[in-house]
Amino acid sequence: MLAILIGLAIGVGLPMQTSINSRLRSSVGSPFMASLISFAVGTVFLGVITLIDVHTLGFSPALFTSQPLWIWLGGLFGIIYLTGNILLFPKLGSVQTVIMPVLGQIVAGLLIDNFGWFDSATRALTPIRVLGAVLVLVGVIITVAVKGWLDNRHNRIAESAEQQLATQQTALWLWRLLGVFAGMLSAAQTAVNGHLGKVLGSTVHAAFISFLVGTIGLIIIVAILHPGLKLQTPAGQSNPWWMWIGGMIGSLYVLGNVYLAPAVGTGLAVVIVLVGLMAGSLLIDQFGWFASKRNPVTGAQLLGLLVMIFGVALIRLF
Repeated sequence: MLAILIGLAIGVGLPMQTSINSRLRSSVGSPFMASLISFAVGTVFLGVITLIDVHTLGFSPALFTSQPLWIWLGGLFGIIYLTGNILLFPKLGSVQTVIMPVLGQIVAGLLIDNFGWFDSATRALTPIRVLGAVLVLVGVIITVAVKGWLDNRHNRIAESAEQQLATQQTALWLWRLLGVFAGMLSAAQTAVNGHLGKVLGSTVHAAFISFLVGTIGLIIIVAILHPGLKLQTPAGQSNPWWMWIGGMIGSLYVLGNVYLAPAVGTGLAVVIVLVGLMAGSLLIDQFGWFASKRNPVTGAQLLGLLVMIFGVALIRLF
């Protein structure tokens, strides 16, 4: 029960981090610079907690020879997932940018459990677990897509033939596959960091290493792209203090996943967090938190959330 509560909590925090980082991006002007600041804040936050917990930020160099190379890749997987979403949004729109990575996360999570990849405990892929995963995906689609489809049905009817042709281009499927692949890497990050936590004997230490690797990767990206740092106040608004804490929320998300993966398996960890993510997104829409536009929650979205919860129950109990 504790694992489920932790998964839901960090899932709720994820869309909050997205909203906060979006506000930070508006002020610094670059998505990569905003990501770097977010990762750096999370790294410092986890570094302090790690020093309190295990009294060191280092680890034995012997791990480089005694452990597989992939245990250090969790942070890089996180960067690819984050960058993938940045690239997908203008190509696929908000709905598919959510659904495609979610599909990848669910599929990869169940495969990791079934085959024991990344030294994970093996959990057989039963028909009931597959049904639960399908229900979770259906719930995501209902929660994310139905309201937009209903609101835009007239626009779709009036869509020009040229636009319809554009939506059928093969290139769009390549972007969709990129979204699925990015989601699969996100699930792999959960499994990798969970194993790293067992190797280091500390979930906090593992989360710190993952964030540190991600921060180094983003420093390299920013150094290549040279986006520059310019703090501005968009639309004459003042910069709120909370736009700097996205990294702290992200670090708690990674920390929670490091605990969850060995405890309940990667597949279940992924879907529990997804339920929390959808719930957090609905809360932000309903109340307009973090300077987001208010979009009242509909009955269809609540139905989608219930379908997801039922799917999680099937995966958990069977």
